[in-house]
Amino acid sequence: MAFAFGPFELDEAGRVVLCARQEVPLQPRVFDLLVYFVHHRGRVVSKDELLDAVWPDVTVTDNSLQRAVSALRAVLRKGGMEHAIRNLPGKGYRFSLDAESAQPLQAAEPQLGEATGAIGLARRAVAGQLWLQAASLFESAHEDGSLTADDLHDWALALQCLGKPAAAIPILVRAVSARAKAGDAAGAAADAITLSGLHFECGQAAIGKGWLARAEDWASGLNDPPTTALVLWMKSKLAAFDGDPEQALALADTAYTSVRHKDAIGIEAVSLAYRGFYRLCLGDTSGGLADQDHAAALALSSNTLDPIMAGLLYCNILWAARMFGDWARADQWTRGYQSFCSGSGMELTGSCQLHRSEVLGIRGSLSEALSRIQDALTRLTSDAPWSIGDANRVLGEIQAAIGNDDAALAAYDRAYALGWCPEPGRAMLLLARGEAEAAYVSLERSLIGKTWWTLQRRGILLAHLALVAAHTHRNEQAESLIRELSGSPDRWPMPSIRALTNEAQAILALGRQDHDAALRHLHLARQLWSSIEGRVQAVRLRLQIARLQFERDDIRGAATEVHAARLIASEMGSRKLEADCIALERDIDWATGSRAVAGQRHQLRG
Repeated sequence: MAFAFGPFELDEAGRVVLCARQEVPLQPRVFDLLVYFVHHRGRVVSKDELLDAVWPDVTVTDNSLQRAVSALRAVLRKGGMEHAIRNLPGKGYRFSLDAESAQPLQAAEPQLGEATGAIGLARRAVAGQLWLQAASLFESAHEDGSLTADDLHDWALALQCLGKPAAAIPILVRAVSARAKAGDAAGAAADAITLSGLHFECGQAAIGKGWLARAEDWASGLNDPPTTALVLWMKSKLAAFDGDPEQALALADTAYTSVRHKDAIGIEAVSLAYRGFYRLCLGDTSGGLADQDHAAALALSSNTLDPIMAGLLYCNILWAARMFGDWARADQWTRGYQSFCSGSGMELTGSCQLHRSEVLGIRGSLSEALSRIQDALTRLTSDAPWSIGDANRVLGEIQAAIGNDDAALAAYDRAYALGWCPEPGRAMLLLARGEAEAAYVSLERSLIGKTWWTLQRRGILLAHLALVAAHTHRNEQAESLIRELSGSPDRWPMPSIRALTNEAQAILALGRQDHDAALRHLHLARQLWSSIEGRVQAVRLRLQIARLQFERDDIRGAATEVHAARLIASEMGSRKLEADCIALERDIDWATGSRAVAGQRHQLRG
């Protein structure tokens, strides 16, 4: 049974607790304790009764109960309800909600002609985007066989919104079958497309292609632009998956133009967003960004998008921002997607946690980034196993920023073993460890081929290659890459790429003993990273600036830079960068002390 109290929803059968529509993780015993309290609300429950109920056939002390109660209060505090559990000395506990009582979840009273019972409640829960309630009610109603094809579709939608795509698949299969029997070819094709996407996300490409072919067969007998566009959009994703971005772009463009201004906002916005994505992959940066901004505006201006279609739109734009090193844009979209999920009652997916963790890592919130990427790895096993390699790449970058080099290399190796390119993070770690040649070889290898991954990240990979080429004294190549990137500002406008090319120019200037030019380029690079709150890279560059100033006897300037760098490194929790700051501070202090002693000796001699 499902219950609601305050901002909380409790699904006893599904063992899920939501607070403000977001799932709250609970230890099993703490969850059992909450269930018992809810069922016995309003009365005093003795400690012995709770111990027998929550720890049956297990000998535990009162301390176990006290810890569980404390943990439950901490959860209730998230919704301002920590005082619901009252301790009555010598008697036990009472779960009291004062004027509010925990009640089985219900929707508004049915209107004339509406279905009653669990099915009617489930339908109204879907209308109110109460996904946990809807899923629970559909589950309880399905055994009598009275669910319609639309009910099955909505049940699957609720499960997807709760972050349970695998559980949605068999329900959607039933929905497709029901629609086909009823002669609803458009509905059957739409649900088949959803099944195709879910199977692709699960790494089951052959099954995904089968459902796509089934949907295309249904769509071929219709004169229905939205259904045709939906099929074309999925075919564009398949083309990209198979490494044919030109074909993917053509299909997405056809999908978009076929429904443009035809009151099919969902597929119009998503096909436009994907067209923009493929344009970005093929080097049309301005056109691609314009498409994605237009798609976002379409979606935001409509109240008709279902959460899954809107999630696809957000996820695509967010993915593009990450892949192209557009970190300011990526941060805006991750925050926007989180707000959207909260407002629509959706559970954050593993992919969303992956996106957010990379942005947080770049911005220096390393502890939160590490927590989110570990959560993402757990979720992606069922959500989207194909992206586990990417998650390990991001884990490597976070561990490297913290200073856990061995853990970072292990994560990069896992990413590579799973078929995912671990660059440029692995190369930069090798460079920092003094393995510049290995870093160069790794980056060169990452640019081989024409896969969608390489096309997406080409700019950021070329910028890192320019930097490593400069470090390995491949000056002509470094200068050529810098000219290619700097000479195409419309294609590579991202601050991250401009920052890396400036850093490469600084290394080349140092090779010419032009320290003034080197400092100018390093300051520009640091400013560019700071402009998008790339704090990890900004601190790294502050240290380079400080070392160069120190070598030129600008002690005061070096001390100022390293002091700023250490404050930020400490706040981020980067042990490696903080240790580098401390080491440089010691050198500066030693030099300052030596100069002071030399000055005193000079005065004595005078």
